[in-house]
This record gives sequence, structure tokens and C-alpha cells, in this order.
Amino acid sequence: MKRFIAVSLLSAASLSAQQYKIAIIGMVHSHVWGHIGKMIEGKDAKLVGIYETEPDLIAEANSRGATGVPFYNDYIKLLDLAKPDIVWAFVENNRHLEIVKACAPRRINVIFEKPLASGFEDARAIRDLAKRHDIKVLTNYQMAWWASNYTAFDQAKEGAVGQVWRLRGVVGHGGPGGNNGLNRFFFAWLTDPVKNGAGALMDFGCYNALWSLWYLGRPDTVYAQTNQLRPETFPKVEDNSSMILSYKNGVGIFEGSWDLPRSFQDLEVFGIKGSLYMTNGKVELRTGRARDSQSRSLDIRALAPERSEPIAYMVHCLRTKQPIEGMVALDINVGVNEIIDAAKESVAKKQVIRLK
Repeated sequence: MKRFIAVSLLSAASLSAQQYKIAIIGMVHSHVWGHIGKMIEGKDAKLVGIYETEPDLIAEANSRGATGVPFYNDYIKLLDLAKPDIVWAFVENNRHLEIVKACAPRRINVIFEKPLASGFEDARAIRDLAKRHDIKVLTNYQMAWWASNYTAFDQAKEGAVGQVWRLRGVVGHGGPGGNNGLNRFFFAWLTDPVKNGAGALMDFGCYNALWSLWYLGRPDTVYAQTNQLRPETFPKVEDNSSMILSYKNGVGIFEGSWDLPRSFQDLEVFGIKGSLYMTNGKVELRTGRARDSQSRSLDIRALAPERSEPIAYMVHCLRTKQPIEGMVALDINVGVNEIIDAAKESVAKKQVIRLK
């Protein structure tokens, strides 16, 4: 028995000490610059390779400390030679399925920047491949690692505002910068209706669709409206969008825009007995109605270290053999693409779309 306990403890120690390997595929998505430092640091996973062919992007990565990391001009070679456990792909949305087709048969887990795909059909194909080859796919949203996001959600589920029946979300900023400097790589595909999947409707509508699915589930109908307020800057895509997601006993009213005077990732959750207002670092609870309503700021419950950052969470799920859950999980993000596809159809047909 003592020998069994000793072996078990040794196995547990080996499991916790295992060094996972991560690789980067593509750097045309500018979110890479917010994460590459942590990957170079290697706390949760060791960075073993980067695929990129643009000299300016390679130079930028080296200037940020990647000089000791091998660069590849063919990501298949990267996968086969470096043998990462995880790939974080910073590529165009319409290339996400391509990346999973390469990674899934090799049993390599994948992280994408939101959304999961450029369209619903690709999203479903990604899910099928992930399940067939038993890999994990995580869709990264900035708000998914905000403690305030979970404080508000927990309050709603615990009944602080009564039955939740209405969501109002605003996500956006003044636009994705200009077609110059390093940003030109990001701007070129983000403002392309095929490579991105849409314009602001995709870029920020996916946050709103995710919130609606998380709080209220799959809507019955989707109605969307868009504007092209700055065609000289965004000639191919819309820069402002609105969606109404309808439920039997609820509604989600959402805006996603590249034309706002400042940055927003704000959500209001309305219940029969009150409301919650959430943004990064802040949750306000208001109860009662009209003049007798009471408002107070809530204490934000800190997230566990393994739930506060995408690589840490992926590694945690690999070590513990647990599924990716919550806002970054696979099924809910397939649902996000279903809603955005319905929203695009609504815009094209100028009518309400009922989900099949």
C-alpha cells in the first residue's frame, strides 16, 4: 500500500511538473502583441516556435524578446518538428478551419482569438474535427477573464435581480486604427467581409451574441441592422451594427460599433426586481423601481489563477483532463457564429430571421 501511495504521489507530481509546449501560427492579428510576452516568459507553456513570413512582423516579435524562438515559413513543418501541445493562431477568421484541419489529426489543441470562425458552417466543421480527434479548442475573448463578468453573472443566477428578461450590451470603440505601420496587416483582413466574416457586426457582435447565449440561451429570432457611416475608411464592410435577439420571455438589445467616442464592453442585465451594470472592474446592482430604487457597487470576486488567463486555463484543462467550459467553450461559440450568420441574413433580407 505504501508503495502504491508513493507511486501515486510521484505520478501526481510528474503531472503537475509537465512542461507543455505552445506555438504561434500567424501574427496578422494584432492581439498577438498583448500575449506574446507571456508566451516568451513560459510560465504555463514553453514557446517552441512561431510561423510567420512577413519580415516586419518577425522583426517586431524579435524586438519583444522572441530572438531565441525558432521561426518557420511553413506551419506544417512547425507542427511536425516542434511538436507543440497547443497552437495559438493569430490568423484571419476564415483560416481558422484550415488550422484545425492541420492540428486536429496531430492531437494539437488550439486557441483562437474570437470569433471561433468567419461563419457558422466553418464553426460546425471545427467542432466536428475537435470531437473526432479529441482536442480542445478555446475561443479567446478579453472579457472572459474579467472577474467582474463572473461577479455579475453569479449575482444574476443567484436571483439578485429576479428573473432575467432583458440584456443591453454595447461593445466597440473608435475603429481598428489605420491601414499603416504594423496595423496594416490587421486592418487589411479585419475590414474584408470574407476574411473577417463581416465588419463591426462580426468584430463586436460576437461579444454580444456570447453574452446573450450565456445568460438567456439560444434565441428564437434574430433581427439586425447595420450602417456604413465611414465608407471612405471602411469601403467593404459596415462600421456600425445593432441586433435584437428575441426569446419567449426575454430580449437582448445589442450594439457593436467602430464609431464610438471611447471604448465600451458594457452589459446591463435587467430582471423583474432590479438590474446589474457590468464593465471591466465594476459591477453595480440596482434593486427596486423608480424613486425608491437602491444602487450599490459590488465587491468583485477574484478569479482563480487557472481561470484568469487563456494559456493557464488551457493547460489546467489538459492537466486535469477537464473540458473547456463557459464563455470560451466550443459549443457556445458555434452558437455565436449561428447568431452572426442569422444577423447577416437579416441585414441582407431586411427581415427577422427565425433560427432553425
